[in-house]
Amino acid sequence: MSRVKTPREKKQLSYANDRRNTYGENQKSSRKNIPRSKQLSHQDERRAVRQALIAAKGTVADEVADEAQSQALRKGRMKKLKAFRKSPDTPLGEVIERRLRKRQTKTSDE
Repeated sequence: MSRVKTPREKKQLSYANDRRNTYGENQKSSRKNIPRSKQLSHQDERRAVRQALIAAKGTVADEVADEAQSQALRKGRMKKLKAFRKSPDTPLGEVIERRLRKRQTKTSDE
């Protein structure tokens, strides 16, 4: 059930919910960089697993195969833990606070 909000309540909700990109690069480039980063981290994970399984190519002893499999699982898990993760944008309220503090320090320095 919706209720009519005052302009002050709307502004507070906007500061809490709206986000701004403060990462430091062009915000439009995230459309390409996020999928590219995910792709590269998945490739690294697959490469690590494949390299661990090279030792068990062809006919090998059971111990060697088991060791290669456990090493592949371990390396894949480690790569997955260090993989690319998206980080959320900064809330609008924090961005505005930072801008106001920066503006105050500029005026006080002059």
